[in-house]
Amino acid sequence: MDLAARWNEFRTGFSRAFWVANTLELFERFSFYGSKIVLAVFLAETVGLGSLGISLVGFYGFAVFCLPTLAGPFVDRYGFRRSLAACFAIFSVGYFLIALAGLPVGAPLVAAVGAKAWVVGALLVTAVGGSLIKPCIVGTVARTTTGETKSLGYSVYYTLVNIGGWLGPILASQVRLSVGIAWVLVGASGTSFLLFLATLAFFREPEGAPEGEKRTLAAIFRDAALVLGNVRFLAFLGILSAFWVMFWQVYDLFPFYVRDVLHVTRFELIGSLESFSVIFLTVPVSALTRRFRPLVAMTASFAVAGSSWLLLLFFPSWQAAAGAMFLLAFGEVLQAPRFYEYVADLAPKDQVGTYMGFAFLPVAVGALLAGPLGGFLVTRYVQQGRPAGAWVILSAIGLAGTVAMILYDRLVARPGEA
Repeated sequence: MDLAARWNEFRTGFSRAFWVANTLELFERFSFYGSKIVLAVFLAETVGLGSLGISLVGFYGFAVFCLPTLAGPFVDRYGFRRSLAACFAIFSVGYFLIALAGLPVGAPLVAAVGAKAWVVGALLVTAVGGSLIKPCIVGTVARTTTGETKSLGYSVYYTLVNIGGWLGPILASQVRLSVGIAWVLVGASGTSFLLFLATLAFFREPEGAPEGEKRTLAAIFRDAALVLGNVRFLAFLGILSAFWVMFWQVYDLFPFYVRDVLHVTRFELIGSLESFSVIFLTVPVSALTRRFRPLVAMTASFAVAGSSWLLLLFFPSWQAAAGAMFLLAFGEVLQAPRFYEYVADLAPKDQVGTYMGFAFLPVAVGALLAGPLGGFLVTRYVQQGRPAGAWVILSAIGLAGTVAMILYDRLVARPGEA
């Protein structure tokens, strides 16, 4: 397809519901990543939870990426419009509850409940809101595209997610320096409330029949037992989780390093470069590596992502930190598209949908493990003035993942498989 035809498809090939849904997703990701880039610092220092606060960021990430599967029956029953409205309403409450933990007005409430219990509850509320967004937006993209426009539709969705991931932290930096870090969460709450109103005003249930059967919680648990009984698949997911352990350090560890060691006050700007790089790397990297087998591309992603932390080991500067975000983004775009391709090939032909439904697990498990690891690395190395130890450990995870992928390819993957 030539460029002119591609542009015409982009301009005329999507419905109003598609664009409304993706615009809502853009601003939701704007709030999500803007709040997440400061969340570890907020919980550790403003709320006073220390390394536990960083661990709770990992718990929050795990919940956000695990709960969408359980939210499926709710979305099937109530539809995209009502589910999206509920999502933004819950987000608005959740973000505000998190903010109260660091605001003077919330001090009596937080003291009565206990800071740890309050934060855990607020994070869970927010994660419940997050569980509804993905089924609604991805489902709308699926229902409003055709076989000819589906690929471009998902590209638009993925690009807007990363634009939100880039711009959200930039605005968060300005808000934090102007009025205080807690107000980043208040801003996310306010934005979510506006998205709630926008959903009621502009979003309409997309036309077309839902793809596949409506699922019940019982069916989800049966599918989970089926998928988790596949040892090869579990081994593969376990290896890929290590990639996301490295990735989530952008939000768990990196802010402390950039601020305290490199003395860059607006640490959010450096962290946002990962999403910024993904926007521009996705298409060219996909084109250059389209002939690579998925396992080869994913193996290379570990090597590239692991080397990003070595850059900081040898060159402790803000320029090297920016370069590290570029390399980590390079690793992400090498891995993410080919991961889903490989999962589809790995699954039994009559169970592809079931397996794809659990493909998020490495992201969730990676977040869960990254939180405690980030807390340990911050207190043991960054705050002690010797961050090199943190980069050695993260690079070692990248090396271990590279070796594990090679061994998986040679010893576990079936001959001729991806």
